[in-house]
Amino acid sequence: MIFDYAKRLFIVFLLTVSVFMMFLTENAANAELDKVSGDTSSWTFPVEGMITDSYGTRSGSHKGMDIGGDIGSPVYSVAKGKVIKSYLSDSYGHVVFIRHENGYETVYAHLQSRLVDENQEVAQGQQLGRLGNTGRSTGAHLHFEVHRGEWTIDKENAVDPYRVFGQGEVGQLVFAKEKDPFQAVGVSGTPESLPEESVAEGVHIVHKGETLWGISRQYGMSVEEIMQKNELKSSVLKVNQRLMIPAFSPKGQYVVKQGDTLYSISKAQRIDMDELVSRNDLNPASAIYPRQVLKVN
Repeated sequence: MIFDYAKRLFIVFLLTVSVFMMFLTENAANAELDKVSGDTSSWTFPVEGMITDSYGTRSGSHKGMDIGGDIGSPVYSVAKGKVIKSYLSDSYGHVVFIRHENGYETVYAHLQSRLVDENQEVAQGQQLGRLGNTGRSTGAHLHFEVHRGEWTIDKENAVDPYRVFGQGEVGQLVFAKEKDPFQAVGVSGTPESLPEESVAEGVHIVHKGETLWGISRQYGMSVEEIMQKNELKSSVLKVNQRLMIPAFSPKGQYVVKQGDTLYSISKAQRIDMDELVSRNDLNPASAIYPRQVLKVN
């Protein structure tokens, strides 16, 4: 009986220790998160575009954030620092590494071209290069990494960029040179949620935070087409500005919705999946994202 009592006390002790350790671990994790946020609180986002992949995907091997955009779009330094590498890599393509004053390092990969050299001092918001599709890349995008300390081949110092800029999600528009890049609250949402009369009339009302790039992606058009249609001489927009939009979703195209897969689209559009992949120059294993426009006919 004494043995049973001692056994129960021991179990209670183990449970108490476990709860205490969980409490300490959670507090340590929160402190670590607060530390990263504090160290990088003044950083601004490096590029305008749409999130196409997040940190930790591909079985945990993806140690950065991918932002899809137009080839040639400017890519900026998130903070003041020094260029420690600027070269053409087999994997990263044209890539720039920046070491910042707080000891962090950031990586800007798959660039079309680089505008800075090794050992050059750069200011926050200074253009480092142009968004591209070089190296091991399946589409035009910026692969952006944050490291708390120096970059290493094993990337053990990598941290999730969402811990710097706030939680985002694939398919979300992001804006360059902003501390809060997710200012897409004014964006009308997916094409399916646009006001019916607006689509019917071919008119888009500009909301706060919208850009021509983001609007062009909603309608499957290029920035140049919208500017030409509206005789715009500048890409600067005003809230409540009315933009004439040519016919939405031209015949033979499909605008990707949340939850779509290449397989589901091929079935719904009655097109062979291999043909769908070929027409859109896709990798069958690559991700598709909401508002992406695919050729189906």
